[in-house]
Amino acid sequence: MFSNLRDNLFVLLQYLLPQHPISRLVHWFVRLRVQWLKNLVGRWFIGHFKVNMTEAVEEDITAYSDFNSFFTRALKPDVRPLAADANAVLSPVDGAVSQAGKIDGDAIFQAKGHSYSLNTLLGNADSWSDKFQNGLFATLYLSPRDYHRIHMPLTATLEHVIHVPGRLFSVNPVTTRKVPGLFARNERVACLFNTEHGPMGMVLVGAINVASIETVWQGVITPPAGKRVQSWDYHDKKVILNAGEEMGRFNMGSTVILLFGPEQVEWVDSVKAEAPVRMGELIGTTLL
Repeated sequence: MFSNLRDNLFVLLQYLLPQHPISRLVHWFVRLRVQWLKNLVGRWFIGHFKVNMTEAVEEDITAYSDFNSFFTRALKPDVRPLAADANAVLSPVDGAVSQAGKIDGDAIFQAKGHSYSLNTLLGNADSWSDKFQNGLFATLYLSPRDYHRIHMPLTATLEHVIHVPGRLFSVNPVTTRKVPGLFARNERVACLFNTEHGPMGMVLVGAINVASIETVWQGVITPPAGKRVQSWDYHDKKVILNAGEEMGRFNMGSTVILLFGPEQVEWVDSVKAEAPVRMGELIGTTLL
């Protein structure tokens, strides 16, 4: 009972807080180049969240110019080997599976009692949402301790990018259970690709304290957030990214939603709610 009350208060507070101003403040703070402050906060963060710095290219917190550089740190090349299966769908991130399964028409399962609209998630881009109806999805949550660069599950050609403004609720498990339509309400960047196996979507979902979302081809997309849906057509620009290649990053943590069309891929048995995933490991196989 106490736990449920605490969770309800946590969610209520998020409705009341000025989410975007808080996130912009975080954006400013994590880029401060005040070395003693960055080192103090960084050491606390590493200890509190049990961050494994031995995996980082730069293991020493004092070597980073600011907290954001530490948070988006690169990993040593050999610590995330890519699955060798020719039909492999790779995990794009370190994190945990929030949910995974079949898209029921336009409905994506969020948590018990909650689903949300695929079309709304993609900013009402009907031509793209139609491709994913009755396909597969996987929602992958990145906790504060995780590696926060995002990589390609398959080799793909970028076709379209959509930035959808919205709220900035937390995307942790408590909020996911409590806030209806969470991922279709939060600010997000939908990256839409074609692969030799069919269409693929990677939706980068913002959250409170997520100071910005960026991609390797476009740089920082948000902030500024704006109030209107924006889209960019890459069809004729030949942006091709290989499986395992970095495609973007969260400056502070959040969630990635993978989308595939029907009968295109299947998830391996281990991809289920709360299961941990590591970038580069096998999470599915292609069928086409």
